[in-house]
Amino acid sequence: MTIETFANPWPSREDVRITSVRAIATAPDGTALVVVRVDTNVPGLYGLGCATFTQRWKAVVAFVNEHLARLLVGRYPGDIGDLTRLAGFTGYWRGGPVTNNAISGIDQALWDIAGKRAGMPVHELLGGKVRAAADTYLHAAGRTIDEVIEDAQRLVERGQRHIRLQMSTPGGGGYGAPAVPTEYPDAPYRNGWSARDYLRRTPALFEAARNRLPDNVELLHDVHSRLTPKEAVWLARALEPYRLFFLEDVLAPEHWDRLPEVRAASPVPLAVGELTTSLQDAARLVQGGGVDLIRCHVSDIGGLSPARKIADLAELCGVRTAWHGPGDTSPIGAAANVALDVTSAAFGIQEGHVYGDAVHEVFPGTLRIENGWLRPNEAPGWGIDIDEAAAARYPAELSGHDAWAAGVRRPDGALEAP
Repeated sequence: MTIETFANPWPSREDVRITSVRAIATAPDGTALVVVRVDTNVPGLYGLGCATFTQRWKAVVAFVNEHLARLLVGRYPGDIGDLTRLAGFTGYWRGGPVTNNAISGIDQALWDIAGKRAGMPVHELLGGKVRAAADTYLHAAGRTIDEVIEDAQRLVERGQRHIRLQMSTPGGGGYGAPAVPTEYPDAPYRNGWSARDYLRRTPALFEAARNRLPDNVELLHDVHSRLTPKEAVWLARALEPYRLFFLEDVLAPEHWDRLPEVRAASPVPLAVGELTTSLQDAARLVQGGGVDLIRCHVSDIGGLSPARKIADLAELCGVRTAWHGPGDTSPIGAAANVALDVTSAAFGIQEGHVYGDAVHEVFPGTLRIENGWLRPNEAPGWGIDIDEAAAARYPAELSGHDAWAAGVRRPDGALEAP
């Protein structure tokens, strides 16, 4: 099969063609990030897109370089919808995080090119701002209640109005906080994690936080998909007095069909969707009546283009957006999140991340949180570049998530959702 097989299906408006497509992996903060670069025959005109699937980044890189690049070379970069659909349909078996992250890298890179060609930031191509900036939340964590609240107080001093609180739970399965020794030395799996102990400890954290943090600070919490429907309802009701902004991922995706009943019984707003791996899964969550906020990892559902559809659907269904945005989102992905945030009436909150100096070195133009707010760049496209020489100094390694997830077990030894 030759490149000519994938020639433009119709005449293009201008003689602008894609000349190369390649994935770049780098880990300036120690977390593997994948960015796709799409070059054109116009000198200096190229685009960057986020394709970060940290745990399986090598598969995404191979997918882009070995399978998708040949579909796009020679094509007109303005046909974003056709090119991304082509990338999805040609594999026959469609969807999944590897495929969708690869497509996201292409999709966002083509939007970057479109903005540069138009001389406009991407958010203006989406219709322009409906708000000046996106309010964010950051994470506070610690081994004890005192440590968590002290961490939260530091974030308040930096201007954060929304803070996610996570406290250590004994055993190897704790999430979002430092590991602490097991309390089950005589159990079959002595480093086990207990859902019942987690349920007992968590309300005490939020009781203390409400007493010690300013009353106008919004509190959030991530369950990380580990409870049964009944346990989720119990936790939501136990947390009702502390007025959480949202409770995140109370059920594993295998049990999302139970979300409507949990939401109906929950006095706390539910944020779900980090583990969606398709546009269709995200749409079902929004339409199904089980979520108050939808929080997809945008590259996992295929990029900016499908996320725009979810934001529009959310607006029609009375659901708000809270896009996933921690350190395993590249600065390009973070810019895509903010472009959605400032152009959508459905915006709820944006997960933020403070990137280290090395990330700013590798990705000039990386957005910075200021007093809790994220503002998009006003330069054409994303307003973010990549220094490939700097990126090469921070090679990506296999994720440590595999080893951690293998140890997330209950005291009886059964694997738990990581």
